Amino acid sequence: MQWAIDALHTVPLGYAAGLFLLQNVGVFALAVMLGEGLVRRFAHRRVAPEALALQPQELVLAGVCVLLNSAVTFAGLLLWRQGWIRFRLDTGPRVLVDLVVLVGVMDLAMYWMHRAAHSRWLYGWLHAAHHRYTRARPLTLFVMNPLEVLGFGTLWLALCVAYEASWLAMMLYLVFNTVWGVLGHLGVEPFPDGWVRWPGARAVATTTFHARHHLDLAHHYGFYTVVWDRLFGTLAPDYEASFARPQPAGVSPPEHAPRRWPRAVDPGSCSAPGTSHPPG
Repeated sequence: MQWAIDALHTVPLGYAAGLFLLQNVGVFALAVMLGEGLVRRFAHRRVAPEALALQPQELVLAGVCVLLNSAVTFAGLLLWRQGWIRFRLDTGPRVLVDLVVLVGVMDLAMYWMHRAAHSRWLYGWLHAAHHRYTRARPLTLFVMNPLEVLGFGTLWLALCVAYEASWLAMMLYLVFNTVWGVLGHLGVEPFPDGWVRWPGARAVATTTFHARHHLDLAHHYGFYTVVWDRLFGTLAPDYEASFARPQPAGVSPPEHAPRRWPRAVDPGSCSAPGTSHPPG
């Protein structure tokens, strides 16, 4: 590990920027391939409408997201070189404590950021780009307003500055974050039917959980867990009863209008022909 630290200290910044871009392109490619593989494997367990034909805007926003993620990584390197970000080298049991802290803090902070993004003041110009796609696909994880990408990246860097975690816990969190983001946008449920009845497991966010949010903007703002939605009253009352089944469309509350991003061309439904879905 020491050799990697020494290399990060001395590598030219231009070379580092190129490496981080390649790294994030690789993460993007692996995430989409993993997601598409899971969609095929669990195609018989669809919980959201199948995705429409890929649109140019999706590819553009996803490409910008990858570029900005690379910029966030580069900013992290600069903060580390200046001593603002510190990390430990141990790989013992404390790594698990660090991982719980990173996941827990980010989950709570992103819950409230997500709820704020659904306010009447922010939704139309900030968050509606992502919610244009009710028919989510793995690529949808990366289809966001660039300002949101920078917002989440800034939140992560702020936590890295505030909390000195193990390098291994930080890497594990980043892998976990990507995998859970992919799972949330599959449109098919890979978790077993009994998942929401098992103690502990029922607190973990699932594909059904996030698919419902894309169809019903009034519920499910959490990312990794359902804990905050349950605590703050934004968990859909029928979430567990409808788990792993086609999710119903909700009614968009007034704070989500007006929108400046166009509606999806065909909201459609995977449960009842002719059912209309809001673009969220």
